[in-house]
Amino acid sequence: MSRLEIIKEFTFEAAHRFGHMPADHPYNRLHGHSFRVEIGVAGTPDPETGWIVDFSALESAVAGLKETLDHRMLNDIAGLENPSLENIAQWIAKELAPDFPGLSMVRVLRPTLNQSAMLRLD
Repeated sequence: MSRLEIIKEFTFEAAHRFGHMPADHPYNRLHGHSFRVEIGVAGTPDPETGWIVDFSALESAVAGLKETLDHRMLNDIAGLENPSLENIAQWIAKELAPDFPGLSMVRVLRPTLNQSAMLRLD
């Protein structure tokens, strides 16, 4: 049987700053972004359902993440005190991994800046 990957996307708006940067660096100032997140779950589809995982379970987990991240100051979220794209991807993976053992990828994008970080887990 083939190994497949399903992808769930969501967006959020949030502010952050990088206090470790020099005082005159623009990233040290409070600023915000529109973020897009892609979450991959890989595996072999169940022969009965045809699913790798029930999308509604993934959508429910994503709704919780969005509630935590959307219109927030990322630096104030435990584990995101240094909210780089890389750290956001790792934080999301840590949040989802216990419920989705097939978690294979988390990609966090800032589309308006053409930037992204991808964490591959398989």
